[in-house]
Amino acid sequence: MGPQIEIRHHKIGEGNPCFIIAEACVNHLGRFDLAKDLVTRSKEAGADSIKFQYHIPDSEMLPGIKMSDNFDEPLYEFLKKNALTFEQHRELKQFAEEVGITYLCTPFSTQAALRLDEIGLEAFKIGSGEMTDLLSLERIAELGKPMMVSTGMSTIEEIDRTYDALIKKNIGLALFNCVSEYPPNYEDMNLDFITIMRQRYPKAVIGHSDHTPDAVTSYAAVVLGAHMIEKHVILDKAHKSCDQMVSLDFMEFKELVDGIRRIEAARGVDRKVHGREEQIRSWAFHYAVSEKGLKAGQVIKEEMIMPGDIWTKRTGHADGIKSHEVPKLIGAKVLKDIPPNSPLFWRQFELACDRIETPSAV
Repeated sequence: MGPQIEIRHHKIGEGNPCFIIAEACVNHLGRFDLAKDLVTRSKEAGADSIKFQYHIPDSEMLPGIKMSDNFDEPLYEFLKKNALTFEQHRELKQFAEEVGITYLCTPFSTQAALRLDEIGLEAFKIGSGEMTDLLSLERIAELGKPMMVSTGMSTIEEIDRTYDALIKKNIGLALFNCVSEYPPNYEDMNLDFITIMRQRYPKAVIGHSDHTPDAVTSYAAVVLGAHMIEKHVILDKAHKSCDQMVSLDFMEFKELVDGIRRIEAARGVDRKVHGREEQIRSWAFHYAVSEKGLKAGQVIKEEMIMPGDIWTKRTGHADGIKSHEVPKLIGAKVLKDIPPNSPLFWRQFELACDRIETPSAV
């Protein structure tokens, strides 16, 4: 059994359903009514969790930070206008619990994490920008909650360092494969790194944070072994937002959730003939046929095993002589006339002395 973490009533990791996070980001644009709508719609679409972001701009950054290419104004100014307040986060957590969905939140500073801990946040989702901030991460880990850390923009050495530091804290840990482009080029996704992460970080649950504009890489990530999927959601793609280009609307998000659940149902390692296959198997498999017809007393010779004489067709008789058994007919004597284009059965032959036992019974 691989690593597992537990968030609220969800067990996450090997042997459990994929934990699907609807990332609200700032697609609420600072409006509390839209934030609540995101909670409700995420629940209706089948998400396990709705995740918000708690920004305290002055604790998070200096005012003059460079503007990102997915923003129309400096990030500091944008967050000053659009960040949800602490009290709004408290109310959203309570509202999410009433709706029946797990509330998660990303703190973008240690102060934000400490405030979220006050309202009983069950786990912390850490963004890629904070992945290398070991001072803050180790302080947050001391709160004793599971941590989910995205790894966008980071080198493998930086991921190693963070993994080593947090594993020592003896908390539940998840690492998310991530590319911090909005949206990323598909050739930058490097999805097979998920398999490397599973091997390289054996004590962490592996997830995938997806910034592509569709669901394709999320599906692939689940197949590759990601146990958590995070995908941005938006109420209406016509709403202008910094994450508009990387978000799914809720019709698309429900398709994502349903698709992941179908993938989970389809996975398995047992090779067996299923009940519904048996009926098709009975007519689809090929069995021995005498195309020319056979006479009583005739002895089957090797040169008779060929198309046009003794060969195989779909006969609809599952008790006939199987294709791989046909060579065992050589030397057998025909007991009674067999018309052309007839299925062959072992009961129609007297076997040679060295084939006394009927092959189908062996």
